Amino acid sequence: MKRTAVVTGASSGIGEATARRLAAEGYDVVAGARRRDRLDALAAGTPGITPVTLDVTSQESVNALAASLGRCDVLVNNAGGALGLESVADGRLDDWQRMYDTNVLGSLRLTQALLPKLVESGDGVLVMLTSTAGLVSYEGGGGYCAAKHAQTSMTETLRLELVGQPVRVVEIAPGMVKSEGFAVTRFRGDESAAAKVYEGVPGPLSADDVADAIAWCVTRPAHVNVDRLVIRPRAQAAQHRVHRVSG
Repeated sequence: MKRTAVVTGASSGIGEATARRLAAEGYDVVAGARRRDRLDALAAGTPGITPVTLDVTSQESVNALAASLGRCDVLVNNAGGALGLESVADGRLDDWQRMYDTNVLGSLRLTQALLPKLVESGDGVLVMLTSTAGLVSYEGGGGYCAAKHAQTSMTETLRLELVGQPVRVVEIAPGMVKSEGFAVTRFRGDESAAAKVYEGVPGPLSADDVADAIAWCVTRPAHVNVDRLVIRPRAQAAQHRVHRVSG
C-alpha cells in the first residue's frame, strides 16, 4: 500500500512545493489549506494529490481531516506565517495571537490528531517547519520569533516523549526563503516593502529548495532521524549577516 503524506498550508509557497515533491516521490499526498481553489488547481496538475479544505486554527476542521484518513505516514506541519515588524513595545496583540494560533497551536492540533496514525504506520515521520527565527531572535520579529521558538521547543519535547515509538521527529529550519506571499503578508500587502527584503541578495532560497530538504529527510531509512536541518542561502551567514550586491 502506498504511503500517505499530509501537508498543511499547501495552497502556496513551501507547502505547495512540498506537496508536489512528495507526490513525485510516490506518496499519496493530502494537501490541506483554506484556499480550496488553489488546492484544486494543484491537484488537477499533479497526480497523487488530494485536496482537502483545512483551517489549522479550527479544531473541528482538523478533526474532520483526521477522520477522513485511512492512514498517515508523514505529517508536514507547514501552515504558519509572520505578521508585522513592530517592536515588542508596539506589537499588535491580534497579530501575536494569530501567529501563535497558526504556527504553534495549529501544529499542536494536527500533531495530536494524527499522531496515533503515525505510530500505527510503523514508520511515521513528523516534520515541523520552523525557521531560523526559532533559533535566533531579531529586532522587529518578536511575535514571529516567539512562535517559532515555541514550535522548536515543541519539536524537541516530542522527540523526547516519543523515543522508542516508531515515529521520527524532524525539524526543518529555513533562513531566507523567497516564497510566494510570505513577505507580502508580513508587510500587510505592501509588495514594494516585501521586495526590499530580497533586494540585492544573490540566490535566496526557493520553496523548491526547502521541499527538497523535506523530501530528503522523510525518505531516509527508518532508523535515521534528522533532528534539525538548518538551511540558508549561501548569501546569508546569519539572521543579521546577509550579502547583497548593488544593481
